[in-house]
Amino acid sequence: YFNDAQRQATRDAGKLAGLEVLRIVNEPTAASLAYGLGLAQEEQKTIAVYDLGGGTFDISILNIDGGIFEVLSTNGDTFLGGDDFDRAIVDYWIETNNIDPQRLSSNKSLAQALRIQAEEAKKALSQKDAFETSIKDGEQALKLSIDLINFEKLIQPLVAKTIDNCKNALKDAELTTKDIDEVVLVGGSTRVPLVKKAVGDFFARKPHDRLNPDEVVALGAAVQADILAGNNKNFLLLDISPLSLGIETMGGLMDVIIPRNSKVPARAARQYTTHLDGQANMRISVFQGERDLVQDNRKLGEFHLKGIPAMPAGLAKVQISFTIDADGITTVEAKELRSGVAQQIEVRPQYGLSEEEMALMLLDSVKNAQADRDARGLQEAVVEAEQMITVTERFIQKNSDLLSKEELAGTNNLMEDLRATLSKTERDKNELQGKIEALNEFTRPFAERLMDKALGKAMKGKKLV
Repeated sequence: YFNDAQRQATRDAGKLAGLEVLRIVNEPTAASLAYGLGLAQEEQKTIAVYDLGGGTFDISILNIDGGIFEVLSTNGDTFLGGDDFDRAIVDYWIETNNIDPQRLSSNKSLAQALRIQAEEAKKALSQKDAFETSIKDGEQALKLSIDLINFEKLIQPLVAKTIDNCKNALKDAELTTKDIDEVVLVGGSTRVPLVKKAVGDFFARKPHDRLNPDEVVALGAAVQADILAGNNKNFLLLDISPLSLGIETMGGLMDVIIPRNSKVPARAARQYTTHLDGQANMRISVFQGERDLVQDNRKLGEFHLKGIPAMPAGLAKVQISFTIDADGITTVEAKELRSGVAQQIEVRPQYGLSEEEMALMLLDSVKNAQADRDARGLQEAVVEAEQMITVTERFIQKNSDLLSKEELAGTNNLMEDLRATLSKTERDKNELQGKIEALNEFTRPFAERLMDKALGKAMKGKKLV
């Protein structure tokens, strides 16, 4: 789930440590490499990587084809991990020993002792059917015990949540469990027997667990280093962009250029134009996120394309290109195609967007999907109305001789009507579109009249054969 800022921070941290950073490889891909999956050039497989650590959970679906690794989808819960298993045991002991939870707020040493023993119990129950110990509670000895059956009852809802994430990842990848060829376990919490059983039952196959789950990612990174060193040239790694990238357009709308889950490295471009006559500069604001309005997304950077030759509105052709390299670092370029004027930046945003904040951004985009669509539709109607008024005013200024007094009055009345609707505190998209269409229908014959006039001038004195 690392975004551009976090990837750049990772590169910088490596350089500060005196390392030459050649590539950032994501954890699911590294874990697959550690088990030798994809090493055979002819191998074609779909892999699920189930990563349950101390504080977070991730599930990734990868496709391997002829040595090419491609991340199809990712999902997870940044608030779920082995620490939650420990907390469930602590809560169980508080209840069975009638410990007042308020005491733990003031007695930090007792709370810490319970947490330490809960972690020991979790580890022990991966090998044995019961755990028993005691800790000092003042002058008394507090007996703590739990068996495997009760432990599994406590963590069953947490494990079930991870399986729900697995279902969502498969749905995003448009696959079913039957399409998964291999399952890889990563993270210390996958040592818990119930976790292994739940994963095996869901995917209907025994997961790979013979390597140390705490070291499997590092081992895979070593395999990747071997590839980058030139010792293994048989396969390539592809990643995906975790959040959509785009620019701000008129009305504060987000125009996505590289969608979320696009394969990395990636390049995409889109053409835009000016909306004012003689416009010489254009501001390009780069955003990351899934919401329709830029105010709800994260701003990555901004730059200005200067020196656009003076042209009528709509004639300039400005191409905005986004390029994401193999490490996920983004370069944005703006180029006016008629003149060749260009400007670019490498997006190096301030660090600080955590995994939790990224997960919340995705969650917000789902929760507010309908509201975002409504807001975008209304804002697009507002922009269209403003442009319609501007274009109509400009036409009247230049071509008033083509219109009768009644036509001028009718046009002005419709424009005032549209302005009044725009000025309302609570605007209605359908009302705006109705007023836009009314003005458009009324003025359409004027454009045809202007075309006839221009054609007449062009043909004057010429004979048709």
